[in-house]
Amino acid sequence: MQDRIDESDVVIRPLTHEDQGDFLAMSRAFFESDAVAFNIEDCYHERTFAELMRSSEYTRCWLICVGEESVGYALTAKTWSREAGGLTVWLEELFILPAWRGHGLGATFLSRWTDAVKTAEPYICRLRLEVEPDNQEAVRLYRRQGFERLGYDAWVKELPH
Repeated sequence: MQDRIDESDVVIRPLTHEDQGDFLAMSRAFFESDAVAFNIEDCYHERTFAELMRSSEYTRCWLICVGEESVGYALTAKTWSREAGGLTVWLEELFILPAWRGHGLGATFLSRWTDAVKTAEPYICRLRLEVEPDNQEAVRLYRRQGFERLGYDAWVKELPH
């Protein structure tokens, strides 16, 4: 592992209109990576950014910066979970630019995000995420941060839109 970045240099902030270029570039890179099962249509990146700017009711995006430089992002979504007995926040995407991986940025984000959720939104009772089984680096990170395997297979049925 490379040297950890001083946590005081890491800024995690909500995405703004001015971040569109950085977000779209990183979002496209995420979906071209091995972290996902398949790529998505390019218009979905633009559609997601537009929704993030429209409302934070059920989805939010956090930019991960070192100083002024955008080096990653995290996309979250809220849902009700009867199984959990309340609101669940999904970590839909966590992406760090390749040059910045191995410096502890993922752990810094997860730690701060978990603390922020517990403080600002105490009615949320579960954090949930998905990970490609072959992405062992991410699996180790999530385990170190207290996540446990849930034991379900993910299934979807795509609807036309």
